Amino acid sequence: MDVTLALWGVTIAGIAGLVVLDFVTVSHKPHDVAFREALFWSIFYITLAVAFGIAMWVWQGSDMGTQFFTAYIVEKSLSVDNLFVFIIILTQFAVPSVLHQRVLLVGVVLALILRAIFIAVGAAALAAFSFTFVIFGAILIWTGVQLARHRNEDPDPGDNIVVRVVRRRFLVSSDYDGTKLFTRIDGRRAITPLLLVMIAIGSTDVLFALDSIPATFGVTQEPYLVFAANAFALLGLRALYFLLKGLLDKLVFLSTGLAVILVFIGFKLVLTWAHEVNSAIPKIPTNVSLVVIGVVLVAVAVGSWIKVRRDPSAIAHAGRVTDRRSDDESG
Repeated sequence: MDVTLALWGVTIAGIAGLVVLDFVTVSHKPHDVAFREALFWSIFYITLAVAFGIAMWVWQGSDMGTQFFTAYIVEKSLSVDNLFVFIIILTQFAVPSVLHQRVLLVGVVLALILRAIFIAVGAAALAAFSFTFVIFGAILIWTGVQLARHRNEDPDPGDNIVVRVVRRRFLVSSDYDGTKLFTRIDGRRAITPLLLVMIAIGSTDVLFALDSIPATFGVTQEPYLVFAANAFALLGLRALYFLLKGLLDKLVFLSTGLAVILVFIGFKLVLTWAHEVNSAIPKIPTNVSLVVIGVVLVAVAVGSWIKVRRDPSAIAHAGRVTDRRSDDESG
């Protein structure tokens, strides 16, 4: 796929424009987001992604169109799990509801920047060393296995090393001060909890990128499509949060389903490398990946619905990929 610098520039400018639009029209004035507003913006961003995919289909053919839609679905499904963690962070830091969308918007901007860097590094690594496919595949398989092992647990924002370092090195106020990131305590400059939350969400997204970027490269090796799929999934994340936050705890099999998807794509990446080494070894076509991912997500939705109907007390968990720290380590 031959993508010119001009097209890259137009795409990045368009995404930046959407972020500005979001800030000016929605997030500029803190307020509680109603379901109707969240539904409108969710449909808006999904429509944009579908329109982009159709444009790819017409311009580059069905294969590239399928690759984009598959990558977008993967990123969208992984972003739902991200929302679990965002809810945990916002709850643990007792963020006022009117500030939720401001925090999420900043988190989206940080995520776009960080993932753009990861995509550039990943694309360069894949171009230089085909064995990078195996490394990416191993990361996804390990992440999927760990997520399956800890599917009934939630990550602890207190485990975030960046947040712990900030707390040790800077004075942090105990109270929010509107949308201010800094305040004064007895004449001393201090960080507000709002900035600490933004740091927590931004640094947490680095961990999300370690599985989401390889997962997208497992579907398509085109950096432009990887970036576009990530961007469209992230742009709709804020609206999706307000749309689904009351339903997320009902998706009891989501972490299990995502674990299956990550392991599947991990093996797909390993087979992609093996196919390059020996063409007699088959690789998994993109349309097959799309079907498998779609079946898993449908199974998650249906299975969760049945489970909650039979056991109304069942609650979903985000899952975690690391073991819990011991009391000695946490101190």
